[in-house]
Amino acid sequence: MDIAIVIPARYGSRRFPGKPMAPIRGRSLLGRVWAIARAVTGASEVYVATDDQRVADHAQSFGARVIMTSPDCENGTERVRQAMRSLPQPPDAVINLQGDAVLTPPWVVQSLVDAFHADPTLQLVTPAVHLSWSQVEEIRRSKEVSPTSGTLVTFDKNLNALYFSKTIIPYLRIRTMPEPPVYRHIGIYGYRFDALDHLASLPQTPLEIAEQLEQLRALENGIPIRIVLTDYRGRTHWSVDAPEDVTKVEEIIDREGDLI
Repeated sequence: MDIAIVIPARYGSRRFPGKPMAPIRGRSLLGRVWAIARAVTGASEVYVATDDQRVADHAQSFGARVIMTSPDCENGTERVRQAMRSLPQPPDAVINLQGDAVLTPPWVVQSLVDAFHADPTLQLVTPAVHLSWSQVEEIRRSKEVSPTSGTLVTFDKNLNALYFSKTIIPYLRIRTMPEPPVYRHIGIYGYRFDALDHLASLPQTPLEIAEQLEQLRALENGIPIRIVLTDYRGRTHWSVDAPEDVTKVEEIIDREGDLI
């Protein structure tokens, strides 16, 4: 199965202009994410998709393959779709690895590639991690300060997603069970290309608009999303959304070491 990894990266972030080139302990943000993607086996190619020549030049300086896209792309998903449509032959499937996902362990991305190789009929795949009671409490406290931080997911016995929410789901009325059935969604997606092409052509849906979660558009249109269970093996989950996140990421790298 031909699977590509695409890293959407734009220069003009409202909160952090020039973010892809931001230095993090001697390497740029984009360079670190590209190295994570390159560590994954079973993918045919890794691309950087951008609308800015400055990002393209920087990506090419460390050997990345670059596809230029329109500045009118509304989000990373649309940028990935446009990049793949520009190829003479789109891949069978594509992994969308966000350009700010600098602390995503390569084995998490690997799990999505492996899922497609194990079952090429899958339409969408995305990872999730199981939370302990203490981690659920940590997320609850976080949401008191920032209600939209962290996304949770529920799924059926076949690991097909039932719902994604910014609210902690399910509601934990019973707290005597050894482990809570609570899973944090990791915002990395794998799509069969035809599913991505179809999904991106659909209008926004009510639940998607309400929660501001793109993946709900798929569920509301009956497109199944397979959840791939993984874990961070003690690593800390973080992404770079604003300049102050750079310091936090560097502290994590100093404490836990480089992923790649």
